[in-house]
Amino acid sequence: MFSNLCRNNTIINKLKLVLAILMLLNVMSFHTKGSRLGKRVNNFHLKNTNDSIVALSDFSKTKGFIVIFTCNHCPFAKLYSQRMNDLNAKYKPLGVPAIAINSMDTAVYEEETFKNRVTRATEEKYDFPYLFDTMQTVGRNFDADHTPQAFIVWKEQSDWIVKYSGSVDDNGKEPQNATPFVANAVDQLLKGQNVTLAETESVGCRIFYRK
Repeated sequence: MFSNLCRNNTIINKLKLVLAILMLLNVMSFHTKGSRLGKRVNNFHLKNTNDSIVALSDFSKTKGFIVIFTCNHCPFAKLYSQRMNDLNAKYKPLGVPAIAINSMDTAVYEEETFKNRVTRATEEKYDFPYLFDTMQTVGRNFDADHTPQAFIVWKEQSDWIVKYSGSVDDNGKEPQNATPFVANAVDQLLKGQNVTLAETESVGCRIFYRK
């Protein structure tokens, strides 16, 4: 009887492990789509947390943008608040500001309502626009599939072209030990060089798109 009980407990523990893995995979998403490099992204008009409307076309003298898809609930995204502020502080004066976009479905995640986004932007002292992609059209246009996910778009004549796609860096928990993929890419673009590492793998919480 004791051995049967032990076997049953082992089976239950294994089932719990499998369930935990399945739940984790449902939340996490790896960069699995095809290359975004060279993709032309459309202008957009999205609501900022200060109720203003922000568009790429508002920045006539901007060389490019650091666009980061993020959200409120994702533990991975939460690790990058200060790094997004740092990127904007460093590169906005050089003509490459940061923009954060939230394409999460508020029907799926209550934490992603506009009110909660305003609260997060205030608490984290965001010094860059935190935009509300209500219809998820911008996320679809970028082929963004999770948070956090970074893109660098560069102005070529009148078009905005993706020059980098992937992770902000390679160490979420220890930024001081991370390889700064986005910063390195922007530095090269500002020098008129091609981006040496233009695509990286990234991981985060899935963006569920409404059908």
